[in-house]
Amino acid sequence: MLNICDNASSMTCLLSKNDNSWLWHKRLAHIHMHHLDRLVSKNLVEGLPTLKYEKDKICEPCQKGKQTKNVFKTKNFVSTTRPLELLHMDLFGLSRTMSLGCNYYGLVIVDDFSIFTWTLFIVSKDHAFTTFKHLAKILENENKCHIYSIKSDHGVNFKMKDLKKIVTNMA
Repeated sequence: MLNICDNASSMTCLLSKNDNSWLWHKRLAHIHMHHLDRLVSKNLVEGLPTLKYEKDKICEPCQKGKQTKNVFKTKNFVSTTRPLELLHMDLFGLSRTMSLGCNYYGLVIVDDFSIFTWTLFIVSKDHAFTTFKHLAKILENENKCHIYSIKSDHGVNFKMKDLKKIVTNMA
């Protein structure tokens, strides 16, 4: 602990200097080493030491951030026999750009039978359930059949108990 108030009369400049290039990479929000090298060569950051920045290496957090999930293999057959038998749904957001209706979240619902997709923009995650409930009523009236099952990533965005009640009440 350093108490500066006690030593106010004899102020001393305290400096911690570390010439580790990976430390500077982390300090500057995991900037690419090529860009870090350009900052040094053009002397754009005051106090940035002239170091050799390894361009071909990547730190563990950057590597994890660039990893993607394996995609599912496509099916050559349709496993459902009618519309609304199986719906896949997911919620995305908070997006950086606001939609035309001033919404930052989106609810995507895909019918497994027809591959028809509905994208509904919502204000917050809390509105996902009520938005789905409203759409479900409309779809069932239009198609004259009930929703049989729903697949989701089981995130906290949807209350699965409530969704199960809707599906059992409609079927």
